[in-house]
Amino acid sequence: MRLQIARSAEADLLEGFAFYEGQQRGIGSYFLDSLYADIDSLLLYAGIHPKPYGHLYRMLAKRFPFAIYYDLQDDLVTVVAVLDCRQNPASLGKRLRRG
Repeated sequence: MRLQIARSAEADLLEGFAFYEGQQRGIGSYFLDSLYADIDSLLLYAGIHPKPYGHLYRMLAKRFPFAIYYDLQDDLVTVVAVLDCRQNPASLGKRLRRG
């Protein structure tokens, strides 16, 4: 199994880092460490999560209110978005449909 993170998902992670780091110094780093650990777990668990939008799997992060959206093709897991679950569900769906 191989894992890649799309640029859009990297941007989502950096945005989350900036938000949490702005709350308290050091929390942003903890956020990234936690989310990357969740993403790494996809090497073992990819494909077992629900597909709420039909084409992408969604894994909920363990320590933060974020969802990791990914695609699975053969032995390649591609993380396409890491989104805050506190957003309006309609805006999440719009973002996921456009990639």
